[in-house]
Amino acid sequence: MTTDEKFESWGLLELFGHQRLAGKLSEQTIGGVHFIRIDVPEVADVAAYTRFFTQGAIYGMTPMEEATARKLATYLRAVPVSAYELRSVESAPRLTSSTVDDDDEHPF
Repeated sequence: MTTDEKFESWGLLELFGHQRLAGKLSEQTIGGVHFIRIDVPEVADVAAYTRFFTQGAIYGMTPMEEATARKLATYLRAVPVSAYELRSVESAPRLTSSTVDDDDEHPF
């Protein structure tokens, strides 16, 4: 492979933290930083998704045939990171003021 060729293969991506993902591997540069991109195929009720990792997160990569990677993805059943959303916060009721102060014996 020459330096102009982009890496692309189906395979297993092993990450530090004992996480394993199977799918289509490729390389992608975003903002001048090189990433390994993995496109994990749809598995049962989990939709297909894409994740990006830098070399510091990767323990190993094992290239394999597409059919093998798809079967492995079914076995691993990795789920995508879901967006964290805060529920909307209701505004507090406003306090009303009165011109009469019940605590004072002598109004000013």
